[in-house]
Amino acid sequence: MMTMRSEPIHEAYSFVCLRCGHAWEGAYDIRHVRDARGRLRAEYHVTGGLRVPSPLTANTCRVCGGHRMRILRPGRVDSARATPG
Repeated sequence: MMTMRSEPIHEAYSFVCLRCGHAWEGAYDIRHVRDARGRLRAEYHVTGGLRVPSPLTANTCRVCGGHRMRILRPGRVDSARATPG
């Protein structure tokens, strides 16, 4: 039984797979939750409220299935893909 939930915090990250070089961005709502025993943990949710594992500790490349990622500030992938106009 959960006893405390914080208001969600919105975080975004850029990821690059160190195996194949695929890059993507992800946005998450993070809630800090204290359970009945008083332990604090974070819950990650994507758009639509679906709960997912932490992308910082359990992430998989959608292209090659690799698990070694580089985590960058948000916006790094989109800015690298932008073409001069």
